[in-house]
Amino acid sequence: MIKLFGTENCHKTQYYKTFLKTRNLDYEFLDVKKNKIFAEELRNLYENRKLNFPTITINDKKLRNPSDKDLLKWIDKADNGK
Repeated sequence: MIKLFGTENCHKTQYYKTFLKTRNLDYEFLDVKKNKIFAEELRNLYENRKLNFPTITINDKKLRNPSDKDLLKWIDKADNGK
């Protein structure tokens, strides 16, 4: 399961949305500005409890502003683990 934490007005968030969509990957977009529950879920991923977005989670792996290469690596690992 891929989750993308971010906001609609963040250009990096939009980049990752496009990245995932163009690869036909199922993901859940969690807007941390519009939903306090999503914001809390993101805060719980970090010791400093900051809204570090965009953050992508793939199963238990947390990626903060990953490169395309790293993101594809973890997506592939998740697919192979099915």
